Parts: sequence; structure tokens; C-alpha cells
Amino acid sequence: MPVSFDSCIYHTVKINLMKELLTIAYMASILLFASCSEQVEEKEKETTFTVTSPIQTDTTVYKEYVAQIHSANHIELRSQEKGYLQKIFVDEGQFVKKGQLMFKLMPALYEAEVSKAKAELNFTEIEYKNTKGLADNNVVSASELAMAKAKLDKAKAELQLAQAHLDFTEIRAPFNGMMDKFHTRLGSLVDEGELLTSLSDNSKMWVYFNVAEAEYLDYIQKVKSKEKQKVMLQMANKELFATSGFVETVEADFNNETGNIAFRAVFQNPKGILRHGETGNIVMPVELKNAIIIAQKSTFDVLDKKYVYIVDEKGVITSKEITIAQEIPHLYIVASGLKSTDKILLEGLGKVKNNEKIKFNFVPLEKELAGIKNIHAE
Repeated sequence: MPVSFDSCIYHTVKINLMKELLTIAYMASILLFASCSEQVEEKEKETTFTVTSPIQTDTTVYKEYVAQIHSANHIELRSQEKGYLQKIFVDEGQFVKKGQLMFKLMPALYEAEVSKAKAELNFTEIEYKNTKGLADNNVVSASELAMAKAKLDKAKAELQLAQAHLDFTEIRAPFNGMMDKFHTRLGSLVDEGELLTSLSDNSKMWVYFNVAEAEYLDYIQKVKSKEKQKVMLQMANKELFATSGFVETVEADFNNETGNIAFRAVFQNPKGILRHGETGNIVMPVELKNAIIIAQKSTFDVLDKKYVYIVDEKGVITSKEITIAQEIPHLYIVASGLKSTDKILLEGLGKVKNNEKIKFNFVPLEKELAGIKNIHAE
């Protein structure tokens, strides 16, 4: 019987097509198996959480307070007489020494008053001498001599007063200090009591900052009366001032509106870097004994409260509320709610639920902190 050529071709194509389909199905099954294996491995990795324990140690935290910087001696220089400003011997921002002449008012009127007072004094001195001679010879009474003496004393006092007015036309620096801007100009008519400029002695600075009532009580209880609390000053450029200062005084009363009380720290300023009116932050070290420290990322918030997940020996997690005493970069110091022996969930807090059982690896918190330090060092 003759074989059809078309039939042979058809069977050959059919066999090849089936082989290709089997190959594709085989490859797909391999890929599917590999994908499932990767998902299982990834799931196992995701379900293994990192757990740690708090650190309990003595530590020092630094509290910051907004501060106002003032010169220990800052005054306004005002005219004590009325007159035209005749001369200015200094410039704005200049350092002046005690007794240095700064301003001079036109003295002509006051010089005339002094000359008049001197003439009156000369006249009364002559009159007194004549009266005394007559009194010695019993020509005039003792009361007339006393009257002449009173006129002489009055003339001397009027000369002193006129000389004082003349001296007030010269305004001199009462201490070493730095000049501020001028509030009047050369040739201006200056009234009595008018502000001319300000003078600041910046060798020692007073830095004022406000402290809350609870922190004030902690300070008073921890710092002995004869000790002075050491503080640092962070300037506006975020750099620390080279010299440390000390808390010198605490004001008598609390501000009822803010609940704060003002502290004053003193800083020596030998290079004159600090100026009156600057701002900054007081940085006060506070020593804490047996502080419980945890990583900030191991906490979560519910409304305004903070929680951690406690992990028991079987791996069951339960949420627990904690209170925070201090916050420092990446870390919390816990006031209550945790012990150093507790195990807490460090990462993956959003992937678990309360009372869920998890697999975990324990990592000491010291190792985690070392990693944070390395990140900052880079």
C-alpha cells in the first residue's frame, strides 16, 4: 500500500510540537519551584526578628535651654546737661578705657557760670576778711561776722555747683568697655538726660535661661549649696563656647504664667567673642545613676503614650507601656516600665501583632549602639 507523504509530514510536526510543549512545561515547573523556594526562604527570613535587652548604666545627659547673653556691666550713657554736642572723641564699636573722654558739649555758658561764681567768691572773701578785722576790734558784732561767713560758704558752694555743671559737659567712660551705636550726632542740641550711647563691659558675661519647676527641684536637691553647677554655652552657629561657665544665681520667684524660674550663669570672655544681646543655648550636664537605656526604634506610639513589645522565653510578644525620662539621639532613657532583664523587640514592630508568637535572634544593644556610632563616624 503506498504511504502518503503529507501524512508523514503531519505526524512529524505534531511530534515536534508536543516535545516543545513538554519542554516549556518542564521549564515552567522548574521556575515555579524555584520561585516558591525563594518565597519560603524569604518568609522564613522575615519571620525571624531581632530582640535585645535594655542597658542599665550610669550616664550623663545634656539638657538644653534657650539663653539670653548679657554683659555683666551694661549701661546707658546720657547727657547730664543741655547743650550742643561740640565734639565726639570715639567711634561706634570702639573699645574705650575708664576715664577716657567720649563726648563734649559746648561749654561756653557753663564756663561763664564758673567765672561768675569765682568773682562772687572773691568778693565775699574780701568782705569776710574786712568783717573779721572789725569784729576782732569789737567794731561789729559777732552776728555780723557770722553773716559774712555764711555768704562766703554760699559763694564757695555756688562755685562748686558751677564747676560741676561745667564738668558734666565732658562725658567720660566710667569703666573699660565696648561702645554701642550713637543715638545723636555732632552738632545736635542735646537735652538733659538724652541718650548718647551704651557701654558694655564684655570681659564677663551673664547668661540667663529659664528652668521648669520640676527641673529646678531636681537641681536644688542634687547640687549642694557650696557647689556650682558647670554648664556650657552653645552659640548661635551651633559651636560650643571655648570656656565653660557656672550657674551663679537663681531668681527668687517663679513666673506664674510660664511656670519657669530664671537661672543666671557666668562666663569669662577674655577674647571678647560674646557680645551683649546675643542668644544661644545653655547645655547643662545631668548625671543619671543606673539609667535604663533603649533604642528609639524599639518603641511605638499609641495616642500620646509609648509602648514596647516584651518577648517572653517562648517568643510570645506583649505590648507594654513605658514612660520616657530623657531623649537623646537615637536613644531613650526610660523612667518606668522596663527592667534591664526584659527582652524587647528591636525591629519589625509594624509586622507583628500583640500576643503573637515569633522567631527571634537576640542581639546585645551595645552592638546596635556601636553600629549607630559607626554610621555617624562615616
